[in-house]
Amino acid sequence: MQDLKLLEYLEGFLTENRRERFKRVLPLRTKHFTVATEDVYQLHNTSAVMRSCDVFGIQELNIVEEVNSKSIDREIAMGAQKWVDLNRYHSTTDCIKDLKAQGYQIVATTPHIDDCELIDFDITKKSCFFFGRETEGLSQQVIDEADCYLKIPMVGFTESLNISVSAAIILQHVTAKLRKSDINWKLAEREIIEKRFDWIKKTIKDYDAIVERFKEMN
Repeated sequence: MQDLKLLEYLEGFLTENRRERFKRVLPLRTKHFTVATEDVYQLHNTSAVMRSCDVFGIQELNIVEEVNSKSIDREIAMGAQKWVDLNRYHSTTDCIKDLKAQGYQIVATTPHIDDCELIDFDITKKSCFFFGRETEGLSQQVIDEADCYLKIPMVGFTESLNISVSAAIILQHVTAKLRKSDINWKLAEREIIEKRFDWIKKTIKDYDAIVERFKEMN
């Protein structure tokens, strides 16, 4: 109860527009699906994927930095780094192990393996969509350990799409289907409260001082 009183107090420091945005966006967030990028070396691609995660309600993005390690480009992410949780891994092994422990199936996105086309993808399973490097694609490790393979049908001469474009197409499709389903895909109430605190902290200045003032008052 104390936390909820503090939350209400902190929300008083937000603009009405920001409070309404939080109330509108949070019920549409999900961890049923997540995304992982594997050693993407073009910074704008990772940033654009993060932006797509935010746009389509994906709460977490996993980044494997076994070879390449860079900061998110704030201009391309367009502020998405505030609203999407970023999990960084130093190896593909650690990333896959952690995701599987959380109950995610590993979905390798590749145009070269005939398994499942996007339109036929089973949305009922918790899934992490893996995207590889711009030219090499996914590592053999991801291919070997994947639970399924997903492809976007293409009919032109070009055999692949830019990673950020592929991510946007896949996420738009699967999240649209998810929201029309009976699957329990939303964040738990506890997770929503945690995100409200987190987003407020990233929004208002002097957050710690305001919290201390509240504690003194109570």
